[in-house]
Parts: sequence; C-alpha cells; structure tokens
Amino acid sequence: MRERNFQRKQEVRAPRNVAVNRDRNVAVNRSRNDVTRNRNTNELRARNSVAVNRERNLAVNRMRNAEVNRARNANEFRDRNNVAINRNRNFAVNRTGNAAYYRGGNARITNNWRGDAFRGQRYAAFRNYNRQWHDRSWWRSHYDRIIFVNNGWYYWNAGYWFPAWGYAPSVSYVYDGPIYAYNGWTPDRVTVDVQQQLARAGYYDGPVDGVLGPMTREAIAAFQADNGLAVTSAIDEPTLVTLGVA
Repeated sequence: MRERNFQRKQEVRAPRNVAVNRDRNVAVNRSRNDVTRNRNTNELRARNSVAVNRERNLAVNRMRNAEVNRARNANEFRDRNNVAINRNRNFAVNRTGNAAYYRGGNARITNNWRGDAFRGQRYAAFRNYNRQWHDRSWWRSHYDRIIFVNNGWYYWNAGYWFPAWGYAPSVSYVYDGPIYAYNGWTPDRVTVDVQQQLARAGYYDGPVDGVLGPMTREAIAAFQADNGLAVTSAIDEPTLVTLGVA
C-alpha cells in the first residue's frame, strides 16, 4: 500500500519535472539566443562602423589630396611663370642697360691683356700671348693637335686653343686670342656652353652658334665685370668656373 502511494507520487512529480525542465531550458536558450543576437548585432555594428569610417577617411583623404595637389600645382605653375617672366625681364634690362654700358663704359672689349688685372697664373695664357706666323709643316712638327673650326685653324697647348696663324692662307679669325677648354673640347663646343649659360643668366640674347663674336664677347665682358673678374672679354678659366661650366 505504501509502495503504491509512493509510485503515484513519483508519477505525479515526473510530469511536473518535465514541465519545469522545459521552462528552464526555454529560458536558458532564450538567454543564450539573446546573448548571441547581441553579439551578432555588435559585430555587425562594428563592421558597419569600420566600413563607414573607411569611406569617410577615403573621402577626407581624397579631398585633402586634391587640395594639396591643387596648391602644389598652382605653386609650380607660378614658379615656372616667374622664371619665364624674370628671364624675359633680365633679357630686356641687360639688353638695354648692360650692352649700352659696356659699349661706352669702362669694361670695353679688349684684345690687350698686359695690364695689372691679368697678373697670376690663371691669366698667363692671355698675358703671354703673341701671334705666331708659321707654315703648316712647322705647326705640325711642334703640336700634335691642330683642328679646323669656324673657318680657322687652332692648336692645343696647356689647356687653351690658340689660332695657328699661317697654317693656311687667307684664313681670318672672328676672335684671334686664347680660348680656354675643359675635357679637351673644341673651341666651338665650349663657346656654345658659354653662350647658353650667359643666355640663362640674362647677359646674352644672340645666336647660339659657337662663334666667339662681338655680341658674345660683350656679354662675357658684362658678366666678368659684374662678378669681379678681370675683363678679358674672352673665355678664360675663372669665367668658366664662375659660370658653372667647367
């Protein structure tokens, strides 16, 4: 009798336990689902924030880069224009000012290098220069490098080119003095470099033809006088160094 009552109690308690466990499992699962849902929501929100921030940063950087490049390009364009304007201004000023001054002023073109301004080894080639007249065989026997440039014959000696007077008949020289050369370059090539540098500096606006004529020599004289050099009106070593050519 007592065992039967115990079994009945157990049978009644069993459905109740099932119901209680079911409710408990539902609550636990609901809580777990809420945690999972919140985690997924937070991850999604974080990913969206990263994407939003990425787009925002790209837009900001794009605008900044555009502004920086616009300013940089504007400055470069302004600098190029200033260089062109200054070059043209220097040409105009030097053409009307320097040319007039050196034609009628103190720094005239000279072929006489005997003054005190030409002392020292740097001007020895000019100070000691004398026109020598010899025939072709004499020049060939004394110098191993003789070239024909700008309708004249030149011989090479101690870093300078000199006119080889008498090497050929009926030869005339636009300029008949020493021409300093570097790297063994020919007189016309050195003269081209000098003309280009003088043009960039605003002293020369004539043809770049490699001929050391009156316009080029006037420009050289102006440059030498402005830079405290002895005015040889010719291509000498100190002038090439100051020009930045040699």
